[in-house]
Amino acid sequence: MNFNVPSIDQRDRLVPINLRQSGPTPVEMLIDTRVRKSPYWALSMQHGCWRASVYNRMYHPRGYVRPDEGGMMVEYDSLVNDVTLWNVAVERQIRVTGPDAESFVDRVITRDATKIPVMRARYVILCNEAGGILNDPVLLRVAEDEFWFSLSDSDLMLWLQGVNVGWRFDVDIAEIDVSPVQIQGPKSLALMIDLVGDAVAEIPSYGLMAATIRGCEVIISQTGFSGEKGYEIYLQDSTLNAETLWSAILEVGAAHRLRVVAPAHHRRIAAGILSWGQDMDAETLPFQVNLAYQVPRKKAGEYIGKEALEAARNEIEDGRPPYSLQLVGLKLGGRPIDDYAPDFWLISEQQHGEPIGYVTSPWYSPELENNIAMGYVPLRDTALGTELWVWLPDEYADEPGVPVAAEVVAMPFRPSANPSQRERLREKGLDTAV
Repeated sequence: MNFNVPSIDQRDRLVPINLRQSGPTPVEMLIDTRVRKSPYWALSMQHGCWRASVYNRMYHPRGYVRPDEGGMMVEYDSLVNDVTLWNVAVERQIRVTGPDAESFVDRVITRDATKIPVMRARYVILCNEAGGILNDPVLLRVAEDEFWFSLSDSDLMLWLQGVNVGWRFDVDIAEIDVSPVQIQGPKSLALMIDLVGDAVAEIPSYGLMAATIRGCEVIISQTGFSGEKGYEIYLQDSTLNAETLWSAILEVGAAHRLRVVAPAHHRRIAAGILSWGQDMDAETLPFQVNLAYQVPRKKAGEYIGKEALEAARNEIEDGRPPYSLQLVGLKLGGRPIDDYAPDFWLISEQQHGEPIGYVTSPWYSPELENNIAMGYVPLRDTALGTELWVWLPDEYADEPGVPVAAEVVAMPFRPSANPSQRERLREKGLDTAV
């Protein structure tokens, strides 16, 4: 199907999602100097990285094990059974520091920055005036007057600097030479203890710790993009220190069967973790993607998008949602999806009906023994148990040209080592963050 699918209602978007099914087009990425190479780029190449994407205008390693050797499922096996090292320097660090740092940050995030203690982190969102999600970073508070935005895939620095042209808060806003790596997997704590000592075991979920590794200053957080037990190491002066940190991790990791891998999108899907640009963007409201809890009901302070988000929530509660499609979890048939999807695959209500929605993030879950996915469907199709049909490429379809059966299911698809705030609030019967 090579058309732009007018049967899917995208009237509430200024720029519709491109739903043309072009498949894995045979092109080669051009490596040039217009896109930045991180301090870990050459190190990733040494470990067999054979493909990459572009994320935050940086080259992003996206595969180490070749398909003929098992591909991403081999990398997944190391993540869920042992421990893995990820080059995630693409999570560019934007520092906000100065006397007004807390007040400024409080105005640009939906959550209450005044309630974030020093040496703690939070998952947050920043929205535009229409309520669209501009970024969903991890926000680190490393000092009373210093915050780091650890970015997802949209360039937030220019936005932050731009809004302060009018506000004139007494802050400095700039990218800093800090590059993170992630240590993810059930053996991550044992590796980290060997790397920095027993104190790391006391870091709570979203807690921070300052440490020194072979003379290199780092901030360590218990966070990650996998749903497994994991940590991030934020290396300061990373342009100078990348090789030192990397080699130290490899040396202590050998005893724990450490493998260098790409970010595990198959595991983050199972954990219900969103990917900006894939599952949401600047035209997506938090309510469409299970982030209603990021829109607090009791935050007294103003923030960008507050008026639009509160109006949208009132419309939803009045039964008049201001959007046509909502993100849901799907369990679907077909052969195991063992690699990244090159298109937003289409969803129909009947087996051979017109498409009414699209898949954003699909993969095969070995634990569930099923293909799983996130996808957008009309509001009428969001109830758990709703039966739908997904048009998979022939390589994954049970029968070429015939869609596979799917069912709307709850997310996350499987438990995480550290349940997200959304899940913790749901257990308490609450719907908002603080």
